Amino acid sequence: MAQRTEQAGALRGVGAIRRQDLYIWAGEQAALLRAGRLAEIDATNLADEIEDVGSARYDKLERPLTAPLQPMLKWDHQTGRRSRSRQNTIREQRQRVTRQLGRNPGLKARLDEAWQGAYQYGRDRASTETDVDLAAFPPVLPYAVDEVMSRDHGLEPFGDQP
Repeated sequence: MAQRTEQAGALRGVGAIRRQDLYIWAGEQAALLRAGRLAEIDATNLADEIEDVGSARYDKLERPLTAPLQPMLKWDHQTGRRSRSRQNTIREQRQRVTRQLGRNPGLKARLDEAWQGAYQYGRDRASTETDVDLAAFPPVLPYAVDEVMSRDHGLEPFGDQP
């Protein structure tokens, strides 16, 4: 019984260390894992941190997904303001998406969800930056994913294609 109380107190102390200094706590947890001292690991908090890493990777994917959508919307809704800069932005962000998916292939399972979320951000930002009313932009992603990733931007605007 005394041993359980001591272990529970030690685990509370580990949680306090995590809250105070995540860097030190993570190093200690890694050392315990490497040493095979699994009974001493702060398993609940470690699982939370691992999930947070996965969420951060998802967020890191969603940001570059937003980036090509925003200039594509601007491209399609401000035909008089097309520029090489927008073309280059779209191309660069496509490369970032491809790289992020290459580094984290497990994210492909959530790609449709990420595109939809990214579109809402891109739509809002495009509206704000162009002074075009938000309602002028389609409420759902108007492009197929492969179109976002491959459409030629010396192109005809969405909806005006022959």
